[in-house]
Amino acid sequence: MRRVITTLVACGALLAGAASAQAATTDPVQALKAVLAPGHGMHVTETTTLLEGADERAERRRKGIFEFNAKGEIKALDVSTTGGEYGRERVIGFNHDIGGTSYQSGGLVGKLLKKGKTWWEDRHQLHLWHTALLGYDEQLVNPAESATLAALLKNGQRSGTTVTGAITFRELKRVSRWAEHSNHAGWDLDARLAYTVTLTSAGLVSRVQSTFTFTDGLDELMGKTLHVDTRYSRWGSKVLIKAPDPRKTTPELCIKDICNWRLPG
Repeated sequence: MRRVITTLVACGALLAGAASAQAATTDPVQALKAVLAPGHGMHVTETTTLLEGADERAERRRKGIFEFNAKGEIKALDVSTTGGEYGRERVIGFNHDIGGTSYQSGGLVGKLLKKGKTWWEDRHQLHLWHTALLGYDEQLVNPAESATLAALLKNGQRSGTTVTGAITFRELKRVSRWAEHSNHAGWDLDARLAYTVTLTSAGLVSRVQSTFTFTDGLDELMGKTLHVDTRYSRWGSKVLIKAPDPRKTTPELCIKDICNWRLPG
């Protein structure tokens, strides 16, 4: 019996080694391009942690789906967030060729909606400003962009199924439309973002962990370090993201009992 168990353990180790070897030889960029198609996307779960010295606190948790186009650009997203100051919130966003449309429900916006409305509609975005929708603590690395993934592989050291490295915001902005259109793009471009990318046996990204320290921007964040842990699954699955029921949406918010306030434009 002991010999059988020993044989099974040895076989398991060989299989694990074979899977690791396969992931090491698979080209992740080509694996990514094979699953990029309009109407398809990926599922995402994310946890953020803000660090200041010895203090550590979970910031927020996100779960949702991203829909991409053939270039890996995020065409639409539907993400729910918990752990924020104002409670659970959900955002749905669409990025058009010119401009974008977003819908927000719950959170702070939910407290500013008129009675009978559950979604705030915003059509005044130059692009889909995802950091405005998801928050300053979102994942700035988008592994669905082939150019971004190629840069991560080039800048990092690969060992089996993991790639570790660092990249400046300037470099990231140069290759990533996702980073370019984030609110962080106007911050210290020479600041470095450290990352660890985990690959599946098929060469697809299953996890991205990124860390950087705020050296510019909001005073309350200066000197603090943000760690973002994002997991990806169901690459290439069919995704259908719909706008909310128009009867439940409004472009207006209520500010001090005045319910016709809206962004100019």
